[in-house]
Amino acid sequence: MRQNRALRIAAVAAGIALMATGCGATGKSSTSGSSSAAAGPVTGLQILVPNTPGGGYDTTARAAAKVLDDEKIATNTEVFNLAGAGGTVGLARVVNEKGNGDLTMLMGLGVVGASYTNKSASKLTDTTPLAKLIEEPGAIMVSKDSPYKTIDDLVKAWKADPGSIAVGGGSSPGGPDHLLPMQLAGAVGIDATKVNFVSYDGGGDLLPAILGNKLGFAASGAGEYLKQIESGEVRVLATSGAERLDGVDAPTLKESNIDLVFTNWRGIVAPPGISDTDKAALIAAIEKMHGTAAWKETLKTHSWTDAFVTGDEFKTFLTEQDKRVADVLTKLGLA
Repeated sequence: MRQNRALRIAAVAAGIALMATGCGATGKSSTSGSSSAAAGPVTGLQILVPNTPGGGYDTTARAAAKVLDDEKIATNTEVFNLAGAGGTVGLARVVNEKGNGDLTMLMGLGVVGASYTNKSASKLTDTTPLAKLIEEPGAIMVSKDSPYKTIDDLVKAWKADPGSIAVGGGSSPGGPDHLLPMQLAGAVGIDATKVNFVSYDGGGDLLPAILGNKLGFAASGAGEYLKQIESGEVRVLATSGAERLDGVDAPTLKESNIDLVFTNWRGIVAPPGISDTDKAALIAAIEKMHGTAAWKETLKTHSWTDAFVTGDEFKTFLTEQDKRVADVLTKLGLA
């Protein structure tokens, strides 16, 4: 399907600024400095998902919340969605809730890019980094009715007329689902500026477009679509990791003679200005979750790669990612 525009970027949405509660996830005042707060289960924890239900952020947040509660690391953890502008509405909410130690946000590479393409006043470098959780390769996917049976079939048609093939992704330009097809285009000799990319606000919105044959192909994390892949509704032509993805019968791009390895990542941040006590309590809870057998099983179930780092190490990583994405988008004229 020929699209009227090469890019569809979500409109910039205003952030929702709410007053901070003054109490952290430990249930104590964020200014109390009580070191005993981290001893018991985390209470009052909220995990904001900055896109629609059903996508990768949503799946990861709900999986983490379940392990936290089931393992009694936390109690009654609340996961809620605040979609819009590629995740920057949620980002603005978190940044504006300065000092709120109850609130966290599940985020990743997509929000980094959206903060630039949507000209957001809020950046992830404004938040308090807590932990990077996972990495996952991307997947090049089509519906079961697609004429493309192999990655070679797709690349041949794509190179013949790049603009005629709509490429869908569950993130705004600058996010993983955008960066993957742009890098894939370069790897097979297509001018990335001619790629007809269509942005969807998360995997929950992207899936109907795949199933409804509204796209030539989609680029996203396979873990979000395992049920549809297993049922045969979605066909994976190739995955972008260094090795094949467990449970997915498809070659890597490397195996298909395409010189590209690409992985996405997801992590958790908190508002700026939370107390040292609240930050320590939140990181401790995430570390406990990471150490459980239940979380290891969750990684296996969703074909996620463990990429756990916390605190200052995650802060350094986030700063590097922010600069890298800004540089890429500047070259594409999107930042």
